[in-house]
Amino acid sequence: MIKSMTGFGLAVSNSADFNISVEVRSLNSKFMDLNLKLPRLLSEKEVEIRNLIADRLERGKVSLAIELTPTGKHELKVRYNEALFIAYYTELKKLADKTMATYDGLFELALNSPDVTQSTGKEEVPAEVWEKVLGAIVDAVRKCDQFRSAEGNATGEKLAAYIKGIEKSLKFIESVDGGRVEKIRARIKGSIVEFFGAEGYDANRLEQEIIFYIEKLDISEEIVRLRTHLDYFTKLLAEPQSNGKKLGFLAQEIGREINTIGSKANDAPMQKEVVQMKDELEKIKEQLNNVL
Repeated sequence: MIKSMTGFGLAVSNSADFNISVEVRSLNSKFMDLNLKLPRLLSEKEVEIRNLIADRLERGKVSLAIELTPTGKHELKVRYNEALFIAYYTELKKLADKTMATYDGLFELALNSPDVTQSTGKEEVPAEVWEKVLGAIVDAVRKCDQFRSAEGNATGEKLAAYIKGIEKSLKFIESVDGGRVEKIRARIKGSIVEFFGAEGYDANRLEQEIIFYIEKLDISEEIVRLRTHLDYFTKLLAEPQSNGKKLGFLAQEIGREINTIGSKANDAPMQKEVVQMKDELEKIKEQLNNVL
């Protein structure tokens, strides 16, 4: 079963102090490209969150946004040195009076002066809040993964249909391959006879040259390899894990065999089927860009 790299998951939770919202979005990418939008309270948990996402979603351009909305009263995380603030403000007013300047902006200037604002300690996420946040992250990632699986099922059905289209064309090519060789042999002999006359050439030498030429047009090995690749592709689609990279490599091999058959075909009906196979293969490659 294959998975898409397109996914979405949303989970909400509540603690005594916060309403928690976690949103996960993912798009296709060759590697894990993770972007986190975290509140400052969770900044120390960034590495742990990154490892969790990378382990469960594996690959893709993933964005995760967490919102913590306070629900009640909270202890202030900063204190103000009132006496120092008044001292700064008084001195600034004196300077303003001496220079006949206005008092505009003196409050902010004094408030931002050294040591007026003092932290009450390191801001840490409470254990019970982190437990709720972690549960919401896991739930959102799970929903995103389910979304990927649903998208992957639809993509898998399309890929299977495209493979069947290539197999249909391959069967036609196999059915006409023998007749193609005879047509080429007859066409070459007919051209020689027409040009030299019935007695104007060495029949044995001509037959040897025709055999040598036809050997170059032999596509039996390409047909066998292409059928093997198609069977393996179908097998990979049915496996429990998603095999996007393997399927991508296999699609390249399928394309190589189709191109070789096309270059050797020298037959209009076969060339038509080769074009059809190439069209189906392009659809496969387009879908595989978004397969995990």
